[in-house]
Amino acid sequence: MCGIVGYIGSNNAVPILIEGLRRLEYRGYDSAGIAFYEDGNMVLKKTVGKLSNLESILREREYESHLGIGHTRWATHGRPTEVNSHPHCDCYGKLMVVHNGIIENYSLLKKVLISEGHIFRSQTDTEVIAHLIERYLNNGNLSEAVRRALCEVEGTYAIAVISSSNPDTIVAARKGSPLIIGRGDKEYIVASDVPAILNITKDAIFVNDNELVVIREDGTQITDLKSGGSREEKIYQIPWDPELAEKGGYAHFMLKEILEQPQAVRNTFSGRINLNKDKIHWEDLDFTVEELRKISRIYIVSCGTSWHASLVGKSMIEAFAKVPVEVDLASEFRYRMPLIDDNTLTIGITQSGETADTLGAIRKAKEEGSKILIICNVVGSTATREADGVIYTHAGPEIGVASTKAFTSQLVALYLFAGYLGRAKELISYSAFSRIMTELASIPKKIESILEKEEEIKRLADLFWEKRDYFFLGRGIVYPIALEGALKLKEISYLHAEGYAGGEMKHGPIALVDKDMVVVALVPHNSVYEKMLGNIEEVKARDANVIAIADEECEEIIEKVDHVFCVPKTSDFLSPILFAIPLQLFAYHIARNRGCDIDQPRNLAKSVTVE
Repeated sequence: MCGIVGYIGSNNAVPILIEGLRRLEYRGYDSAGIAFYEDGNMVLKKTVGKLSNLESILREREYESHLGIGHTRWATHGRPTEVNSHPHCDCYGKLMVVHNGIIENYSLLKKVLISEGHIFRSQTDTEVIAHLIERYLNNGNLSEAVRRALCEVEGTYAIAVISSSNPDTIVAARKGSPLIIGRGDKEYIVASDVPAILNITKDAIFVNDNELVVIREDGTQITDLKSGGSREEKIYQIPWDPELAEKGGYAHFMLKEILEQPQAVRNTFSGRINLNKDKIHWEDLDFTVEELRKISRIYIVSCGTSWHASLVGKSMIEAFAKVPVEVDLASEFRYRMPLIDDNTLTIGITQSGETADTLGAIRKAKEEGSKILIICNVVGSTATREADGVIYTHAGPEIGVASTKAFTSQLVALYLFAGYLGRAKELISYSAFSRIMTELASIPKKIESILEKEEEIKRLADLFWEKRDYFFLGRGIVYPIALEGALKLKEISYLHAEGYAGGEMKHGPIALVDKDMVVVALVPHNSVYEKMLGNIEEVKARDANVIAIADEECEEIIEKVDHVFCVPKTSDFLSPILFAIPLQLFAYHIARNRGCDIDQPRNLAKSVTVE
């Protein structure tokens, strides 16, 4: 989950590395460091804490280099200390390595290397890579030394390596952790994620697992890590504008991304719905109508916020297409024995397309014979390249660790697919399909109307930010939104928050309810409306502070709760999108009142690329 960056070209590498790390800091912010080649020497600078600490050190003098690597760390092996920070070097400081991943056999390798006389400085697993490469660098061939070293390594990695013996070269390799190369005009930038390359280029090369890349100013060479066989580079055009990865004057990326949701949602369905032709246009779905009609079982695999979207998607697909859907945490699915046959579809949902557990789950499903559909935000990412079909959400870069616009865009993508599958199976009439899609087209303006009332949510946050315990209650299709609301508050405010189905309260959790508890109840006017009113009565009878999120038919609720926030009325299946927005704002303003680091919450990173 760390961020790595490397640069080679005619421009000064140092500010480019720092800018790249700034755009990757959401991947880890325990420490940061860079190494670069200057005047015949390797220069290493690294610090504990945020990137700003590293920038302070670099202001001591002007540095000039054509080549360098950098790293922002999410600690796995070894505490966040300066000595454990990356880059790591060999015994003589002439070879530098940055690494994202986990080396599983590092302990054994370290013992062997120490017995050979290598001197270790850190407690990290990464340092063994530097010393292994040093062992094989006798003939000065850096790429061959990296190849031989990695053949001894077990685990996951994306690495970038530079050496004073090869001052015109970066060697990079990947197994299980994301790695991309941005191609500019006689310059290249290596990175863990797309935002880091956008200020240089939109031309991206996605490195595959078990590949090694030699990068020079005049080009790249991509080879298989084991066989040495080469392949031609494939260039992907990244459709994001660099400005989308900037704060743009907002206090936090999270707030910016919450406010971008009307456009993000619009981007997910724009150009896809054609009611005149009674169809949805897909660029990369790649399933025939006949294949869709044969689907008899669906698994959805995902993690975190994407798992909550999956739970909503289950209700949509089962209602529209009458196909049984199982939703699995990807980390659990990959270690059980799902019932898969030729008529099974597995849907993986991942914002980045690089989530390790989701990749593991879809690979397992594919081995068992399932077709794979990926819902993803990043063009060309690993999951999209391994899938049989892709639905891109087109939400734009999401930098805040707590997902917002990616989540609502995933809900839209699931809604589109559920309607499309229902039509393919001839279970939805044209008139019904038209109503479903027309309602979807109205959602961006309804989101805008909610965002216009942000001040109401802020006032609620001002009232309750000092409370320590929160329950989020929902039933039916908004129950997963209760889970998501609780997760958002936990992620960025570090408060105790739990999401529950309203009917489950009396089976245990209600024992915790007292005058210090805040209960956020989601109450759309649907088939379980009366049941939710009963659940509200139960917690009010035990002195809870109750906030209701309701649709515009909320007169009856006003008398039963302490505070009400109303969202526009929409169809039952689209209500999760609208109910999610005020919960995102509530978590944001609670966290801001508490002085928390909203975009970079402790212990978390944006893209979870380790198990």
